[in-house]
Amino acid sequence: MTVRDNPYGAFNFMVKLGEAGGEDQIVAGFSDVSGLGSEVKFSEYRNGNDKENHVRKIPNINSTDEVTLKRGMIGDLRLFAWLKATREGQYAPQTVTITLLDEARSAVCRWVLQAAQPKKWVGPTLAGKGGGEVAMEELHLVAERVDFQSV
Repeated sequence: MTVRDNPYGAFNFMVKLGEAGGEDQIVAGFSDVSGLGSEVKFSEYRNGNDKENHVRKIPNINSTDEVTLKRGMIGDLRLFAWLKATREGQYAPQTVTITLLDEARSAVCRWVLQAAQPKKWVGPTLAGKGGGEVAMEELHLVAERVDFQSV
């Protein structure tokens, strides 16, 4: 990642599903990715003979936030099929790679969701009184770990 004075825009990115180094496949252009995050939980501990009268914070388990992908409905059923397979007991985690691009569409950095699985699919809101809104779908993912990589 190149350090620069102006921050990168959040509007150029790519999402890929598949194993890193294998046959990565772009499922679709997503309009939004949210929920990229990781949290370390801490336990409080104090020895009875500590000279300081306060607890220490000891890191233990960590967790990854739920990630939401949004896209316009395009008739591609692969995301829903992945959810359906998971719902029916087929363990099929995927590596999901989200790559931030600069203004010239060159890769800047990436977030890699390890062992991601679909948790929830949300279909579009349909309204007959309509404006010109796009029919959107959402896929909520859980992952065992999120890694940040500089390119």
